[in-house]
Amino acid sequence: MAMELTEKQREILAADGHVLVTGGPGSGKTTISILKAAKAVDEALSPEQRVLFLSFARATVSRVAEAIQHEHQLPPEQRKRIEVETYHSFFWRTIKTHGYLLGLPRRLTLLPPPAEAIALSSIRSELGADSKLDDEGITEKRQREYAERERLAMEDGRVCFDLFARYTGRILHDSERICKLVANMFPVIVLDEFQDTNADQWYVVQALGQHCRLVALADPEQRIYDFQGADPERLDHFRDEFSPTEIDLSDDNHRSAGTEIALFGNEILRGRFTQDRYAGIYRLCYPPNGDKAITELVKCVYKSRARLVKSGKKDWSLAILVPTKKMTRLVADKLRTPPAGMTPVQHSSVLEIEGAILGAELIAFLIQPPSGDQHLSRFVDLFCNYFQGRGGDKPTQGDLNTAQKIRDAYADYLERLSQDKAIRGNSLLVATFATYNKARALYLTGNPEIDWRAMRALLESGNCSRLQGLAHEVRNLRLLDRGTQLRQGLAEDWRTNGAYTNATSIVHQAFIQEHFSSSKKPETGVVVMNMHKAKGKQFDEVIIFEGWPRIAKKKIVANLDRIVRSNAYEYDDDQARQNFRVSVTRGRSRTIILTPSNDPCILLLNRE
Repeated sequence: MAMELTEKQREILAADGHVLVTGGPGSGKTTISILKAAKAVDEALSPEQRVLFLSFARATVSRVAEAIQHEHQLPPEQRKRIEVETYHSFFWRTIKTHGYLLGLPRRLTLLPPPAEAIALSSIRSELGADSKLDDEGITEKRQREYAERERLAMEDGRVCFDLFARYTGRILHDSERICKLVANMFPVIVLDEFQDTNADQWYVVQALGQHCRLVALADPEQRIYDFQGADPERLDHFRDEFSPTEIDLSDDNHRSAGTEIALFGNEILRGRFTQDRYAGIYRLCYPPNGDKAITELVKCVYKSRARLVKSGKKDWSLAILVPTKKMTRLVADKLRTPPAGMTPVQHSSVLEIEGAILGAELIAFLIQPPSGDQHLSRFVDLFCNYFQGRGGDKPTQGDLNTAQKIRDAYADYLERLSQDKAIRGNSLLVATFATYNKARALYLTGNPEIDWRAMRALLESGNCSRLQGLAHEVRNLRLLDRGTQLRQGLAEDWRTNGAYTNATSIVHQAFIQEHFSSSKKPETGVVVMNMHKAKGKQFDEVIIFEGWPRIAKKKIVANLDRIVRSNAYEYDDDQARQNFRVSVTRGRSRTIILTPSNDPCILLLNRE
């Protein structure tokens, strides 16, 4: 609390009623909101009341929790009375307690995204991809998806994330008593990343604001979730609804002080660069050739890593940010086996995890002892689930077809079995069953890490290419790090039962717990992630690396994995620039942008 405050920060601390704090990345919005929360605890709250801090990203939640404990060294009494969690976590708690008022079953369970994708796969398979539908077809598809989500919630008590805010808003608007109960528990609520709220989330905020003091933190230029329903007019909605005290911190930069990273980020939005060089920003070109491009990236990583190690900073971080999911996997794989005999780079990667979760459920099933005569059928179901759900809400037709082919092949196998006939020699399940039988015979030691890795390795080395791919996807999950709930749960299961009797349920619960956890530490070391995944995070150095054009007969025939789609001016829009700005401004001391020499990123050029 002894930090030197600016005049505007003091205004925020002194403001009564609703407050809207705007500013760019690193402008100090989060820091001053923590100090304002501590002030409210001391001056405005009764002993049983707390301040609630809500954010979309778990990374932000953990960073705020860490800042409360270490950076600002708040006294224990203040710390324990500032509750930091995700919007989803708050919504889920409200629904579980009061959802019966909407007609939901008393017993509710979370329907995670992979399971939701499986539940909706028949609708998506029947109607096809959005890109092949006209407006009427997309409307029908959305209506049928929503109807199925509602049915799953109302009939089965399985609630997906997309319904969390909608149900919470209905509860709070329909019952003033419950709304007042929430306000009595949390008289002050901090709303982080407020510009990204969609219509359902805004509906919740409107109810809360009738009885709570709201502190909304927003960067008007950082809306990267328009595709999920964020409204560019949301700040005006807040102003009209609550007439808040408004303080603008856009001229402040605390994250990358001493650099011009924030200035460069702002000029990306305007498409007009006022300087040839910016302190802390390095724009480098690489040869547009696979191995040469990766070689330049690896060299860049070597230099950044050496610089950070030499700085002596404990828990340094270097992020490699890329535009697409495919690029995330490519870079992660190439860092493990760089070209030209270069030394591998130890790193972690942040991937879309639907497929990895579903693959992990299958591995958990295989280390679990069989019960009954339905084990093979359950294995086939989980295998099909993997293909139905790994694409999330945008499954490929190929994956959906693969799942159906597996089911058809299994039905044929069962029919032949009933006739005392062997499986067809050309059945796609021949190799699958061979690997399955080896998995059933695998000796388990009781050490979760050893057994998990052994089962994964068995699938990777088997003759079934589909199981090989599944096992490779699971490799990207850091499931069994020391102290994780999954590792502890499996170890306790073995000690109690002499086997992993409850492995599948332990894995399922571990993923749900991980989603709502606010104790996740910020990434350290070298980490690879999609640019969208970097929102709410910060790193000592950032490398932004995009794909390169494929040339044939002196013409570009493909231009994939670019920051701007196809690197074409027709796709140069606010969304692309906001996303790029967010990525650039994640760096505290240095941001390096690697772009192909023969077709540089158009966002690095002045707009015509």
